[in-house]
Amino acid sequence: MTPLSETAWLWLAKGAGAVAGSAISLAYLLPSGRREAAIRFAVGVVSGLVFGGAAGLKIAQELGIAGEIGAAELMLVGSAAASLCAWWAVGFVMRALSRGAGTGGSPG
Repeated sequence: MTPLSETAWLWLAKGAGAVAGSAISLAYLLPSGRREAAIRFAVGVVSGLVFGGAAGLKIAQELGIAGEIGAAELMLVGSAAASLCAWWAVGFVMRALSRGAGTGGSPG
């Protein structure tokens, strides 16, 4: 078996952070249904994969630990944080849209 390359480890850390952030967010405040859960989970994972690197760098810079942690930890932290932030946005939009549709008025 060949050892994983550094790039593979970074993608693995980024994916694990994205999934963990989405899972934690769903457990933190349960969604109102399966559809909302699936949408929030998917958006969280995609957001963690896309924005995980940039979010990890920003968090490490703000905390002053950029030189103290490795690239894999940076990706893990950033992906989990991006995933959690995306969940809050999707949850807010889904609830706002459902209230607007339920009252017959427009959501905007």
